[in-house]
Amino acid sequence: MTRVGASVQVEAPAERVFAAMVDLPSQSRWMLLTTLFPLAGEHPVPEVGSRMAALTGLGGAGVLDQMEVIAFRPPELWEVRHLGRLISGRGVFQVQDQGERCTVEWYEELELPFGPLGRLGWPLVRPAVRWGIAKSLRTLAAGVEDGSLPLASR
Repeated sequence: MTRVGASVQVEAPAERVFAAMVDLPSQSRWMLLTTLFPLAGEHPVPEVGSRMAALTGLGGAGVLDQMEVIAFRPPELWEVRHLGRLISGRGVFQVQDQGERCTVEWYEELELPFGPLGRLGWPLVRPAVRWGIAKSLRTLAAGVEDGSLPLASR
């Protein structure tokens, strides 16, 4: 298992940031090259037990990541389990309330695919993954700060 992530300071209350973080249409706006879809099930996203899929890539080609929500504690924690062969492990989104601002951390704890080859290649891929997470978090912060996110509240 390997861990990669980033954090960002957001000049907005934790409740508003958390709402943008867990709203799938909003996520599709701030997550780099990613479109999210709820999957049928007994629980609606973002609740525990709900399922979703994320397509990350360009022009409809990319990596499909199916996930299940395993923790939902607004406005501080949302955790998913990645269910695929290529992407497995967990993703954790934490919001640390600081009054009129907050800190958001997103990290992934991943089982690397492709065995020894995956472990060998990870040091080359990891900086790009971290950059993508950090870029996405900066986009989230900017959208919440300028009022364009969350979409569900507009």
